[in-house]
Amino acid sequence: MSTTPETIDKNLSLYERIGGAAAVDAAVDVFYHKVLSDYRINRFFDNIDMNKQAIKQKAFFTVAFGGPNNYTGSDMRHAHAKLVKIGLSNDHFNVVIEHLGATLRELNVTQELIEEVTSLAESTRKDVLGK
Repeated sequence: MSTTPETIDKNLSLYERIGGAAAVDAAVDVFYHKVLSDYRINRFFDNIDMNKQAIKQKAFFTVAFGGPNNYTGSDMRHAHAKLVKIGLSNDHFNVVIEHLGATLRELNVTQELIEEVTSLAESTRKDVLGK
């Protein structure tokens, strides 16, 4: 998933500019490896079927980035309500954003696209945290 500023058509969706399904799949796989390896947040994934979780996350990123809408999961507030009850906080959300950015850098995504993705993720903060 390598993108350069010269090759990005601004008329394409973020999904297309980032590299489509293959890029989303790779990003989610690398992202969850980082998340599950991080003691600060991995407890939130105890007893979660990570194969199902990755499928949901790939579908969510796809639609959030302007790709085909195959997402059938809950809205962000409902999907994270149980996690909020056990302590999910702004600090944890910051760690997720940190891993998202690191994942995209590892996959050679341009800084411009990383900023667009993290801004989009940031826009979900209040719903994820039930605020």
